[in-house]
Amino acid sequence: MAKNAHLVLDERATIEVRLRERASFTEIGRELGKDPSTISKEVRLHSQTVRRASFNPCSKRSTCNEHGTACSKCRQQYSNSCKRCLHVNCYEHCRQFEALICSRLEKPPYVCNGCHQRQSCKLEKHVYSAKSAQKAYEITRSESRQGIAVSPEELKRIDAIISPPVKLGQSIHMICVNNADDIMLDEKTIYNYVDAGLLSVTNVDLPRKVRYRTRSRKKPVRVDKQCHAGRTYEDFETYLAANPDIPVVEMDSVEGRKGGKVLLTIYFRNSSLMLAFIRDSNTARSVSEIFDLLYERLGHDNFTKLFQVILTDRGSEFTNPLAIEFNKDNERRTHIFYCDPQRSDQKGSCEVTHEMIRRKLPKKSSFDNLTRDDITLMMSHINSYNRKKLNNQSPHQLFSFINGGDILEMLGIKAIPANEINLTPLLLKK
Repeated sequence: MAKNAHLVLDERATIEVRLRERASFTEIGRELGKDPSTISKEVRLHSQTVRRASFNPCSKRSTCNEHGTACSKCRQQYSNSCKRCLHVNCYEHCRQFEALICSRLEKPPYVCNGCHQRQSCKLEKHVYSAKSAQKAYEITRSESRQGIAVSPEELKRIDAIISPPVKLGQSIHMICVNNADDIMLDEKTIYNYVDAGLLSVTNVDLPRKVRYRTRSRKKPVRVDKQCHAGRTYEDFETYLAANPDIPVVEMDSVEGRKGGKVLLTIYFRNSSLMLAFIRDSNTARSVSEIFDLLYERLGHDNFTKLFQVILTDRGSEFTNPLAIEFNKDNERRTHIFYCDPQRSDQKGSCEVTHEMIRRKLPKKSSFDNLTRDDITLMMSHINSYNRKKLNNQSPHQLFSFINGGDILEMLGIKAIPANEINLTPLLLKK
């Protein structure tokens, strides 16, 4: 690789400043000693989209006469006043909507940094930030050096060879010796797969290994390095544009003490309801097992209705999307997309709801003594709490109205009387 082939922070800062001064890519490239195409690629790759609270891309927003008619299926009490609606944006359902796109973004410099109308413009802005670009680059570089270079199909094949003999008491060494031509992997790699939770067996099934204390904590393992391909946030927006009425689910993890149990949270945007599930470890397998359980409990029809689209971050526990997207019969049951690096705001509603969980489970507190019933009880209290943004309804009420109360019964979420709701750590004190 050529020396200084990658841009550094100081060079990115120069790009940001010169864009603000409306310099061309050629001028910036000459100043940095880089090809103009390098500068162009850098800006287009790492530009961020910014939306104000008043964002409305409709070309007819100033002369609109469709208020109260956009959402024909709306059953909310204030459906006749779209301007005050807290559930959807009027342009998402309006039959007269025509998107207004700034033509300046279609040609260099492709961003709004040097635009004189940037402050007053109400459209979506594309901005290049040196710090954000550097963070995104570092994350991409780190991810490229992690992970396991094996396809899900190959992983299933290896699991079929390794797991049955292990459950019969055989050692990894003996299995590798007797099946060397079929496995074609060394013992260390097999142990790494077991540590990462990628096989049906765990370290508990290896008697000799559980005798010894782990010397150091290993970095999280990324199951599939290419899992983000075709599942980026841009792909997510494209999918929503083609399916505007589709419900979106946000997914995340909530950690307690490092190395201990962890929560998987699932947030339904259309009702603000959140589910949480306790896991022994923060692995990709623990996530897929939760979804297999939900699929079995809800049934195919209910599951595919609720989980049509899932948006999550780029944590290592979410790097096996195929195990979530497809059931054991290889039938698709959902679609997964990923936020951009360092862009937790792209699933901000989920992050905000985590604050209510943190009231009961403060950061760095241990989750090891919590059970599935404890978490279900906690979420019943949280989901029964009335929200101003829901027109003083609770997520439990709104979810039941949209999807029916029987689904919440399947999930164990109960309605708690308003005067009995407890949002303090005392609820789970044993």
